[in-house]
Amino acid sequence: MSDPDTILLETEEHMEKALEYLKAELRGVRTGRASPAMVEYVKVEAYGAETDIKSIAAISVPEPTQLLIKPFDSTLVSAIKQGIEKAGLGINPMAEGKQLRLMIPAMSQERRLKDSARLKKMGEEAKVVIRNARRDGNKHADGLKNQPGKHFPEDEIETLKEEVQKLLKKYEDEVDKRVDEKTKEIMTV
Repeated sequence: MSDPDTILLETEEHMEKALEYLKAELRGVRTGRASPAMVEYVKVEAYGAETDIKSIAAISVPEPTQLLIKPFDSTLVSAIKQGIEKAGLGINPMAEGKQLRLMIPAMSQERRLKDSARLKKMGEEAKVVIRNARRDGNKHADGLKNQPGKHFPEDEIETLKEEVQKLLKKYEDEVDKRVDEKTKEIMTV
């Protein structure tokens, strides 16, 4: 049996998950500096499955423009190299024995603009998920009217819908804020 508090809580949980996913995605977007987050989630064909680099290697930043990837199993060097090349990050990994070195080139203005457009798209996708959570929350709120054995006053249902709308606004604003911050970071030379 549903009640307004449960509906509100579940709606917010779905919105929060969308925001968390966006934050993780944004961490992987390149700025002018080297960051392990750039390659952590790059998929690599390892042991017959697609695996994130962070699960099979240590990633360090020896210099602001370099990444060093040391696989826990040295036989994965070429698989990691291929994964990074396939990811289209604009970075050319160099194998050095049992490790890979990535020189992070300065970003061109064209690349910065392309990435900021990608950020905008990520933000829009997150907002779609958040709006779907609102839609589901409102649908559950409407369902309270016809719930057998329990009566919820019309104004209580309307208040719930207003609360759901406030959550939507809060999370959409948060998405915009995160995307704007990351865009500034990318566009700063």
